[in-house]
Amino acid sequence: MSHKRIPKRKAAIAAGSVVALGAAALLLPHANASQDGSSGDAAAAPKTLKAGDASDLAAQLSGLLGEAFGGSYYDGDNQQLVVNVVPGDNNNVIVQAKAAGAKVREVDNSWSELKDGASTLKSEATIAGTSWSIDPRTNKLLVTADSTVTGAKWDKLESTVRGLGSGMATLKKSSGTFKPFVSGGDAIFAGGSRCSLGFNVTAGDGSPAFLTAGHCTLGGNEWSDTQGGQPIATVDQSTFPGNGDFALVKYDDPATQAPSEVNTGNQTVQISGAAEATVGQQVFRMGSTTGLNNGQVLGLDATVNYPEGTVTGLIQTDVCAEPGDSGGSLFTQDGLAIGLTSGGSGDCTVGGETFFQPVTTALEAVGATLGAGDGAGAGGQAGAGEEAGAGQEAGAGEQDGPGNGAGQGVGAGQEAGAGQDAGAGGQRGAGNGAGRGVGAGQEAGDHSEL
Repeated sequence: MSHKRIPKRKAAIAAGSVVALGAAALLLPHANASQDGSSGDAAAAPKTLKAGDASDLAAQLSGLLGEAFGGSYYDGDNQQLVVNVVPGDNNNVIVQAKAAGAKVREVDNSWSELKDGASTLKSEATIAGTSWSIDPRTNKLLVTADSTVTGAKWDKLESTVRGLGSGMATLKKSSGTFKPFVSGGDAIFAGGSRCSLGFNVTAGDGSPAFLTAGHCTLGGNEWSDTQGGQPIATVDQSTFPGNGDFALVKYDDPATQAPSEVNTGNQTVQISGAAEATVGQQVFRMGSTTGLNNGQVLGLDATVNYPEGTVTGLIQTDVCAEPGDSGGSLFTQDGLAIGLTSGGSGDCTVGGETFFQPVTTALEAVGATLGAGDGAGAGGQAGAGEEAGAGQEAGAGEQDGPGNGAGQGVGAGQEAGAGQDAGAGGQRGAGNGAGRGVGAGQEAGDHSEL
């Protein structure tokens, strides 16, 4: 089948299309700019930090403290970085951490000890339906077993956790089943599978591309913007299972303009860069099935044992997701790309555990950078112009964004997005009135409810 040529005036796929439910906080201004936190005791006073700045400081302190580093997390209520320190005989490490602006908490387990515990779990208890991640707030490994882990498998997991020693891990049961969030019928398509686009990027050779989940590419190499439609992009690299869950998919038309943004349905969030996740950080997830949802980062360096195999190096959160959300973008309110939706358990009615591929490691592995072509950002013809992101033939319908009609891009329309026959109801994602626009049609996303 020949690849469809995309006119330059058409925007590339922008992630997701549906309404922001329960996450309207994204629209509210937050006065959390970085400050120096100085006071009468400036050397010891924790600094007031944005989550992104806290992540940078955590990385610096990890190297500074060495074996005394026990992880860190973001205290959103006080806008402070809390750093766990194993003091030992050298109290100078506590002085150093405080001087750097962190709030210091003395703990028993170092980061390297927790990593060793995770390695033991991997070698002795790699059982389908289990996961583990490092939770700095408890200074323990959080080990979770889904509903399929029973009998001898549960006994094996329980004994392995017990063998790690007291105070090293917490074991809990999940009522759901761990699975990649992939399904058939919406958003971006390959064969009978549908997923969500994560972030537009520029590949190492300068061509426009996008990131999505690696497990999505099990559905096929050629991806379309409509179910059964002509391919518009081809898989270039993919990892799943193993050391991550990510894929680089290149647009077939080298003239494709793909803005560095996330379309949340009722607004567009410009993506300015990628950042490491920080435990405690507020994050937003956009997906083609459930739209915009938010929550917190719960754990880092997570391992998930899916039925298809083990995936390592993930981010654990409490943000809900459902089939079809796979590959969708995880980002911060101020426009930093954090992750790509991998999988988990539960749904957006009962909640559950969810796991994300870190964007930083995916970019490094595939040799790509955020943004694509001339359309990265918001200037010129990309992101808000008449010919890209929200113009007549890209990105929006009559009432959604500044465009004048429904184009032929991605994420909406009767057969793409979430029309009557795909993944959601008539008012969810894109209804009857939508053409094939990027992100939303006449009744898509946020048209009448907000």
